[in-house]
Amino acid sequence: MQGIVTDCLRSTSHCSDGTWMQSPLSSVPVRVPIHSGGTSQSMIRSKKGKKKLKISGRELVSVPPQVFGLDQLQVLEMSPERESCLRYRMELLPQEISRLRNLTCLYVDSNNLKKIPAEIGTLSCLESLTLSNNHLSSLPAEIGALQRLHSLHLANNSLTELPAPLCQLRSLTFLDVSDNKIVTIPSSIRYLEKLETLLLLFNSLESLPEDVCVLRNLRTLWLGNNQLQSLPAAFGELVNLDWGYNHCSCNFEGNPLESPPPEVCSRGPEGIRDYFLSLHRIRRD
Repeated sequence: MQGIVTDCLRSTSHCSDGTWMQSPLSSVPVRVPIHSGGTSQSMIRSKKGKKKLKISGRELVSVPPQVFGLDQLQVLEMSPERESCLRYRMELLPQEISRLRNLTCLYVDSNNLKKIPAEIGTLSCLESLTLSNNHLSSLPAEIGALQRLHSLHLANNSLTELPAPLCQLRSLTFLDVSDNKIVTIPSSIRYLEKLETLLLLFNSLESLPEDVCVLRNLRTLWLGNNQLQSLPAAFGELVNLDWGYNHCSCNFEGNPLESPPPEVCSRGPEGIRDYFLSLHRIRRD
């Protein structure tokens, strides 16, 4: 299989003894032979200022081992192309991923992953992680060590609860766990103080913990198509949720909401807050 290295990514060359060596950074595109069970092509590219590698191949049967020797790699994309029937899909993320200590972005969505190795926790520079469209039912505790992570995509997996280690990711600003089977949200979600976007639509949530209401930086919260019958009494404190004219900042469609009813929810945080204040006064009297 052939690859192309461009811009600031190190190129590799095949030596006579069968080993691979890294050559100095080159600004000239070079073609790199990558042998892995087929003769398909793999494109390795780099955006200016970023050492980036993209792997694909019609006859690829495994991740080429020399990839894990690119210790200066910052962006690694191992997501199949649209022609998925012609592309290799990973069953396992290799443990050798731990050798790529300079990774800031890792894209492994749309594979057949059922688990993530504990070694993911060693990628201390990771800022963006995309795991959507796999078969994940849990995540390793070590993922909580990714303290620089600010964007995490986990949509369309098999999660039945929001993994507790995610609530240790204090730098997280974007979290998408939509289209799973999540029934509960842990109270420790309160520690995601920097969270701005939380996507929970198409799950099986029957309630939300009051702790969600302390996430005052939330600007987008999608709750559609769950089993919510009520909202926390302090929900109206999420004042940065801007409903606007299209109500796109927060949605409740597809929920059997009773308290507050949908017509109240459509008024935004202020309307929800007034509803619960009125309810509190009635109960007090």
